[in-house]
Amino acid sequence: MRRTEVIMGMPVTVVIPERECLDRDGARAADTVFAYFREVDDRFSPYKTDSETSRIGRREMPPSESSAEMQEVLRLSEETRRMTNGYFDVWFQGRFDPSGLVKGWAISHAAGILDAEGFVSFSIEAGGDIETRGANDDGQPWLIGIRNPFDPSAIIHTVKLASQGIATSGTYIRGEHIYNPRTGGKANEIASLTVIGPDAYQADRFATAAFAMGRAGVEFVAGLDGLDAYMVDWSGTATFTPGFAGYIES
Repeated sequence: MRRTEVIMGMPVTVVIPERECLDRDGARAADTVFAYFREVDDRFSPYKTDSETSRIGRREMPPSESSAEMQEVLRLSEETRRMTNGYFDVWFQGRFDPSGLVKGWAISHAAGILDAEGFVSFSIEAGGDIETRGANDDGQPWLIGIRNPFDPSAIIHTVKLASQGIATSGTYIRGEHIYNPRTGGKANEIASLTVIGPDAYQADRFATAAFAMGRAGVEFVAGLDGLDAYMVDWSGTATFTPGFAGYIES
């Protein structure tokens, strides 16, 4: 079963192997996942004027009075800011936007919904960030393509994931939308940076921060337990952590 809906301004796709749907209602479970993503969009979107993100940004809602979900995101964002020495910051030039963490966080929470339903194999993708469980329809690791930042229609590598998350930060889809909080300027020293981690939340937050670090991002990820990174610079040269090679399909 494969279903896609556009939520949060991006395609969200749930894939559940048919064998998983023999004893469980995959369609109903997917409905629950999509409903969850719509709730996340309503709460966290920086583009919806009545979202908690917008209300906090306008100083209409004190963070202490926000929902438990928002307070969790705020806590994790502050933790990430400290861990990345300020290269990740949801407050930039007075504007509040937790998007750099929320997408991966939401994917991981959505995966938890399917875990709780008893599904052992599935993948959830939102805007190119993915979390996987178990095996694909063929009983093999999930195959995930890494786009060529100079030609997004081309794949430069395919990686094999079983129960991990993957996230890529770059400028080739949304333009220069990531900022370096430490300099105040746009992060554009490299073309793309992909992170594989234990889940989409870990991969997403550190991909955002590492991209802002530029060339130093790969070394930063290499120092984190359980995470690996693949960077492409503007000359087309790839640099990756030692563990990343083990994910690449030969």
